[in-house]
This record gives sequence, C-alpha cells and structure tokens, in this order.
Amino acid sequence: MQFSGRRRKVNLSSQSELYGHAVQFYAQPPLENISLNEFETFAVERLKLLKTVETLGVSYVKLSEQYQKKLETESKNLNFPYRSETDDKKIPSGGLSESEKRRKDHISHFILRLAYCQTEDLRRWFIQQEVDLFRYRFSELHSKQKLEFLHRNNLQYDAISAEEKSSLQRELIESSYGLSGITVEQQDFYRVPFQDALDLVRARKVYLKAGYAYIPHQDIVTIVLNDFRTRLSKALALTARSLPAVHSDERLQPLLTHLSHAYVGQDYSVQKNVGRISLEQVDSLSGKSFPLCMRQLHQSLRENHHLRHGGRMQYGLFLKGIGLSLEQALQFWRSEFIRGKVDADKFDKAYAYGIRHMFGKEGKRADYTPYSCMKVILSNAPGQGDHHGCPFRHSDPELLKQKLQVYKVPPSGIGQILELVKGMHYQLACQKYFELTHNVEDVSFSLSHPNQYFIESQKILGGGKDLKREVDTPQRSQENAAARAARGPTASATGHLAEMTEDLDSFFQDG
Repeated sequence: MQFSGRRRKVNLSSQSELYGHAVQFYAQPPLENISLNEFETFAVERLKLLKTVETLGVSYVKLSEQYQKKLETESKNLNFPYRSETDDKKIPSGGLSESEKRRKDHISHFILRLAYCQTEDLRRWFIQQEVDLFRYRFSELHSKQKLEFLHRNNLQYDAISAEEKSSLQRELIESSYGLSGITVEQQDFYRVPFQDALDLVRARKVYLKAGYAYIPHQDIVTIVLNDFRTRLSKALALTARSLPAVHSDERLQPLLTHLSHAYVGQDYSVQKNVGRISLEQVDSLSGKSFPLCMRQLHQSLRENHHLRHGGRMQYGLFLKGIGLSLEQALQFWRSEFIRGKVDADKFDKAYAYGIRHMFGKEGKRADYTPYSCMKVILSNAPGQGDHHGCPFRHSDPELLKQKLQVYKVPPSGIGQILELVKGMHYQLACQKYFELTHNVEDVSFSLSHPNQYFIESQKILGGGKDLKREVDTPQRSQENAAARAARGPTASATGHLAEMTEDLDSFFQDG
C-alpha cells in the first residue's frame, strides 16, 4: 500500500534525512510503498509496545531504573529503536539494523494514527502513550544528540556558554530546585523564549532574564514534550478529517477498525478444555474467578433470567472460552431463560440458533473468539436494560464504588481502582481488582482478556495448577501461512485482507 498520492521510491538520501536521528517528531509522513502484510505487522508490534508503555507507566515511576530497563527490553524484542547509538554493523541474528528499526518506528506510528484518530477516547490514549514513549527515548539521548534534535526540528534552544553560566551561577542556583554550584557546572542550561516555557515559569522553576528562561538540562524535556503533544494532537485532528477517504479503501477500513479494538495476547478461541467445567461450578466460579464484567453479567442473568444480545455474546463466548461445550451451553441458557418469560419452544426457535452460531455450527461456521478487554471497552456502550460492556469503563463511578463495596473490596483498594478509572486505565483497574480479590501484590502478567483473568485466577486458587489449556496457535498460524502460500501471489489483496482481518485475534498473540 502507499501512504501518499505521490508515487515514488524512497531513495537513500531521503532515508538518511528521515532516519538520521534516533528520535522523531513524525512531522513528515512516509512516502514509500509497503505490503499489507508489513502494514499489519508493523502496526501490531507498535501497539504491543504502546501497551507496555501504558502498563509500565502505572506500575513504576516513569524513567526509574526498572521502568527504563523493562521498556528497553520490550523495544529490543519488538525491533524498535531502544538506545541512541547508530551502529549498523553489529546486528543480532534475526534483528534489524538501526536505520531499519527507525523506518519501522516511523511507518508504524503513522499507521496507528489512522487507527487511533477515530474517537476522542482513542486519540487521548494514543497521545499519552506516544508522549511517554517519546519521553523515554529523549531521556536516553546524550547532550549533543539532544541539541542536534532541537536544531533538526527548528527548536532553536541553544545551550549557554560556560562563561555565561558562570556569571549567572548564583541566579541559576536560586531559581532552579535542587541545584548546587557543582550540579550547575556539570549540566547544560538552555536559553528559551519565556513563552515556550510557561509551565516552568508558572511553577517558578527557572531563571528569567530579558524575555528568556534559562532551562536546566533535566527540564528541557518539558518544553520538547509540550511541543510534541501539541503537534501530535493537531496531526490526529487533521487525520480524522481524512478518514472518509481512507475508509473508502476496502482493504484498509476493516484492518484499521480491528487495530483500534486490538488484542495482543494469547488466543482463547482454541478449546482444549471442553467439558472441564461443569454447569454446577459456574455459580461458584463466578464469585471467585470471573472478572467483574462477567460477574455482573452472570448475576444479571440469574436475577432477570434473560440477557440482551450484547450480553449473550459477551458472556456466552467467555463461557465457551473457559470450557463449556455446545451441549452444556445450550442447557445452561435454556434452563435460565425458561425460568423467565421464555418457554422451551420459544427458546429453541429464537435463541438456540445464536448459541450454535457462537460455536461455529450455524451460518458461516466461524469459530468465534471470546471478546478481549479492548473489544469489551470499545464496542457499543450498554444502553438501558443492557448489562454488557466494561464496568470500569461504562459504570458511573458511584455505582462502581457501591458494587466494589458489595464484593468486599477494601476501601483503600476501591480508592486505587477509582483513581485508575479516572485516568482511563480501565484494564489496569481490572488488574488491581484481581490483585485485591486474590490477595496478591504486583501480579506477573499484564491483564488484557477476561479469559486470561479466569485462567490466572484458577492458577492462584489451585496453588499454581490451572486448567491445562494447550493452545496450539503457532501451528494454526503456520497452517494459515501455508494456505496463503498455496494460493500464490495471484490471490486478490481484498480476499487476503478479508481472511487476515477475520482471523485477526489469532494473529494478536505473544509468540
């Protein structure tokens, strides 16, 4: 595919211009042609990186040693730039050169712009993660590289000379928190027009003279981050205006929609545990091992003996994922519905088909995948009488607080959860709920799927012994790749993308 109407090959000089520095403002869009396969791969791997940035940003102090080490590891694993060196000579086996990593970083950023410009919530999430990623990368630059970056991006913030710094030493120490004579000598100061440093001026953290603010080396990132955030916000708004043209491309529209709802964890559609859960266990398990979204669906079903379509799909696929067979599912839903206003005959005519359809026994016979957290959060919001969705995303904070109190979450824990919800970290709020209800600290996984929640809960409650799910997704991926290869290069791009997006959940996995 192509990113611009200008059809041209990117030559070496333009590559050097674009990727000559380890950090970018992403001011110039990529102009080269790439395959749909590369388009998808780049997008998914950057999304994994941004998900890591989000999780680390809540779990650790940003730019702390642990934070930087873990983010460097993930960047390295995904073949993104992770340090400021530009040595192309030493390339690890299976890895990319530094310029190839920067190309991937550049292209993948613009792909996700297309996917995450569609709503205010998506834009806000994307901007926050990109800003945090930029902060980490900028902090890794040496002083000379930071100055080079400023000049390349027309941020003419020059470091003051040693003589000027010496003459202003007293003023710089008095106006900048935590500085001494020694630290002033050891670090650079930048002279910046005061209107570009209003946040620092407002906080009285810098020295002002003749319309300029003197910014310590460690605070120049504040200026650059503000600029980056502003540029990216404007760029996303402009990108959103061009979406109708992008959506007219039948190859891209489904893929971009999937990316904005993307799940990047294990595939829970493969059932090796069919029949391992009995119907008699469901009530007990709902109170011990169900995430809050499924717990509220189960409770509503038991109380009202009915769920609307959105609730049936979300809860039904979850139950399928934890091991209910088709026969068990039919029995479960029939026994509950006939307790309400639906008799057995009406159930068989109006509802049984939908349950068989979930299991791939009707219609196009697709093996439907349990909903991921992102799909639950970003799908249609529940309306009056609905009970699907994410309680952390779709519940009124006061109602959520009451529900957590009923489920005996301690007051301090409720406060932590509500703070995460306020910051729109809904999956992390659910992870905190997991920790509090299972009496564990700092779980070793990043929660991104209701069925993952169930399996991890069973591991803890079973003393480390979980339902032994044997997920053979690598084999499935190889089979899919082999099938595509057998069709040959003459297969249409549209047909390829249709298959690719239909089976996208199996692609979004951690290898």
